[in-house]
Amino acid sequence: MGAERHILYKRRGVRPSIGLLTTVTVVAGPTVDTAARGEQHVAMEPRVTLVTFGVTDLAASRRFYVDGLGWTPTLEVPDTVVFLQVGHGLLLGLFPVAELDADAGGGTTSDPARSAFSLAHNVGSDGEVDAVIADARAAGATVLKEPQRAAWGGYHAYFADPSGFRWEVAHNAGLRVAADGTVVMGPVEA
Repeated sequence: MGAERHILYKRRGVRPSIGLLTTVTVVAGPTVDTAARGEQHVAMEPRVTLVTFGVTDLAASRRFYVDGLGWTPTLEVPDTVVFLQVGHGLLLGLFPVAELDADAGGGTTSDPARSAFSLAHNVGSDGEVDAVIADARAAGATVLKEPQRAAWGGYHAYFADPSGFRWEVAHNAGLRVAADGTVVMGPVEA
C-alpha cells in the first residue's frame, strides 16, 4: 500500500511517519504534505535537466560545439537556440545572452565572460585530457590552463568556449559513475 510513497520519500532523504504515508497522494514526483494548510504539492527533485549558456554569438558557439567538437544538436531553431544532449537526461542549451536575460524576466544583464562557475568534463586518463584540450584548441577554444597535475591529485586543464564559459577537463581516478547514474567520489592516489 505505501511502498511506492515510501520509495519516493526515501529518495528525498525523508522518512515520514506511517500516518503521513496514508495521507499523501502520489502524483508526478515526490510530494510534500502540507496537511496543516490542507494541501499537497509536488516537491522539486534534486536534479538538473538543462544547463543554458547565454552566449554572445550563437553562430560562433554552434560552430565550436557542433562543427569543432562534433557534438550533435538535439533540437536547433536557426538564429534562436541550439540544444545538445550532454549526458543521461541532460541538455546544454546555447541561447543568445540578451534573449536569456529577457526570458528570465529582464532586470539583469548577464556577462558570460565573468561567469562565476565552470563545467567539468571527466575522462578516463591523463592522455584523454591532453587529447580533449587539443581538440578544443583546434575548435577555437582559449586554453586557460594547460594540462597538468592538480592540487587534488588528478590531472586537469581548463579552456573557455567562444563566449567565455569555462570547462575543466579532468582525469579524476576517484570519481566514477555507477550504472544507475549515482556519482561516487573517493580519494585520488597521488
